[in-house]
Amino acid sequence: MTTRTDAPTRREQILKEAARLFAERGFHGVGVDEIGAAVGISGPGLYRHFPGKDAMLAELLVGISERLLAGGRLRVTEDAASGDGSPEALLDALIEGHIDFALDDRPLITLHDRELDRLRDTDRKRVRQLQRQYVELWVEVVRALYPLLPESEARATVHAVFGLLNSTPHLGRPGALPGRTATAALLHRLALGAFAAAGGSSSVSASPSGD
Repeated sequence: MTTRTDAPTRREQILKEAARLFAERGFHGVGVDEIGAAVGISGPGLYRHFPGKDAMLAELLVGISERLLAGGRLRVTEDAASGDGSPEALLDALIEGHIDFALDDRPLITLHDRELDRLRDTDRKRVRQLQRQYVELWVEVVRALYPLLPESEARATVHAVFGLLNSTPHLGRPGALPGRTATAALLHRLALGAFAAAGGSSSVSASPSGD
């Protein structure tokens, strides 16, 4: 995947600061004026970009769900197009992509946990729909790698791994972590270990008894 190098738009700057402030102080603890000040414009000036805070929250939570699913699908497409891909390589790529999100977009994880219920029903249902599709994409890859793993266990393991990777807001202050590269490598090993444990235990239980 290509890395974006162009500068963020004003709309993206607003969303980034809104996410940070909402995560730090709660949705109702942040005013429009404060978000505007964080990006150098007046509070009322934000209304040229968003009708209000509710719209910002919806775009943040729906937007990240859309980006995660699109990124996962792109990795699957790239793996298929390479002609020499493998389930191992594809799972590695999916884990790497989710770790990038978990390390670089921690405020969005906090927002999802605290504020999802504030969305309108249509937006909340859209988020859930996108998340289910993202999970099923992972389940298919995991079962390709561990074909003896029952679908229900594969899905449970995917959810558990997401919980592991999405724990980054609780890992301590950024300065307390061992560094982005080391943290990413640790999370990657832990995720692979969880899938291997689930797949390995399934293989053992499916093996004939030696007695």
